Amino acid sequence: MKELQPINQHVLLEFEAQEEKTASGIIIPDTAREKPKFARVIALSGIEKPEIAVGDVVFYKSFSGTELEFDGKKYLMMPYNDILGKVVETDAI
Repeated sequence: MKELQPINQHVLLEFEAQEEKTASGIIIPDTAREKPKFARVIALSGIEKPEIAVGDVVFYKSFSGTELEFDGKKYLMMPYNDILGKVVETDAI
């Protein structure tokens, strides 16, 4: 079994599968859509005291990282420093 593991302070992200349609029902292909800014953390390299964990959904810089396809899935490999925040659940005020 092959596994893709990030090294050198990088994070491996997986895009959330989304199908986008116009109001009239036309499906917009991936190539015509804006690149998503949120993705799920799949793996981390040996980062000391990371503020994110595998499974977190994070927000990252535009035009950052390298898109790749591995075992039929699309991923994004990016430097840890290009992650700007993570989505967290909070209690309503």
